Amino acid sequence: MSVRVEFLGIPRERAGVGSVTVEAKTLGDAIEQLRQMLPEFAADCLQDGELRRGYLASINGIMFTTEARMPLRSGDTLMILSADVGG
Repeated sequence: MSVRVEFLGIPRERAGVGSVTVEAKTLGDAIEQLRQMLPEFAADCLQDGELRRGYLASINGIMFTTEARMPLRSGDTLMILSADVGG
């Protein structure tokens, strides 16, 4: 399932790119692929296979989550941002 991952704010700085595409069925699958693809992002934004505290994922701009088991569908857009964005 092809999912577009967009990085905003600090995650974008750490990733060094604005977006990537991953093949993932869950948020956890996407995070594992990001860990392998983007080591600097992983070092700063991920911990134990999950987003570090202070970071969130938004699925299609509708739902905010950190739940690794959250299902993704082909065509979804997953935004990774710091929790203090907009605050």
